[in-house]
Amino acid sequence: MRKVIIDCDPGIDDALAITLAIKSQKLDILGLTICSGNVPAEIGAKNASRVLEICEDANIPVYIGEETPLVRKLITAQDTHGEDGLGEAYDMNYDSNRIKKGGVQFIIDTLKNNNDISIIALGPLTNIAMALRQNKEVFNNLNSFVSMGGAFRIHGNCSPVAEFNYWVDPDAANEVYQNLPTKIHMVGLDVTRKIVLTPNIIELMHRIDTKMAKFVEDITRFYIDFHWEYEKIIGCVINDPLAVAYFLDPSLCQTIESYVQVVTTGEAIGQSMVDSGNFYRKPSNAVIAVDVDSKRFMKTFLNTLFPHDEIEVEAYL
Repeated sequence: MRKVIIDCDPGIDDALAITLAIKSQKLDILGLTICSGNVPAEIGAKNASRVLEICEDANIPVYIGEETPLVRKLITAQDTHGEDGLGEAYDMNYDSNRIKKGGVQFIIDTLKNNNDISIIALGPLTNIAMALRQNKEVFNNLNSFVSMGGAFRIHGNCSPVAEFNYWVDPDAANEVYQNLPTKIHMVGLDVTRKIVLTPNIIELMHRIDTKMAKFVEDITRFYIDFHWEYEKIIGCVINDPLAVAYFLDPSLCQTIESYVQVVTTGEAIGQSMVDSGNFYRKPSNAVIAVDVDSKRFMKTFLNTLFPHDEIEVEAYL
């Protein structure tokens, strides 16, 4: 069991990623730390608690962290995820007692008291940047760091060049890339855009497990409608679960190492500049995912969320 903190901004695909992490039974999730991104942090914390209720996991605490980006005004993605952040699925209950304040301090304290902690960051990097500002030394205990964010050889999803998480708080993203003592594993749009949850896959889910399938369908319907309206995709891109799956099995992705910085001003704000040509002659600070076995990911995703004996899911992918 690898000890992890999941830093996130739930979010439809965050919800699926948290579910994958729990159902894998391979991670000791010490806490979920919440920042603002897809939704304001307070709503994100409620959504994290809702997901834990669905997964019947009462032991994982939820900590609200930073509620605004370091410099920029907060711009959420509620047009994409719904006002509630979970596809307008307002009927889901949540346990408010598990939600605490102090996400940044929780990160610092956990790293200070352990030397085998990893962080999977699924949202803007505001909490991580603030923790680095307050106590950079504790990050020497960090085992590994995976960030769902950035775009390298592909267009952005909120500007021609920028991926949403880094665009929301580019200053935090750049601070983390420049100051984290371990290399960041950047799982960006180059690979996550190849992970599409289609109606056929959702129907297969129903054939295996109606309760979990209903949860997935309820929270993704809004997302699917958004993708059709703006991208003419039948289905929806689920970015964040790939970051969790990559953490569990890095062989899912092909990677390169490079120096990365994030643009903090101008029209290219939020762009992740990958110096693959080594123009800056700086040591690499990142491992960048450039390709993914999307079919193997989806097989892993389905087999983890919907354990079964009688159906060979690969035949339906």
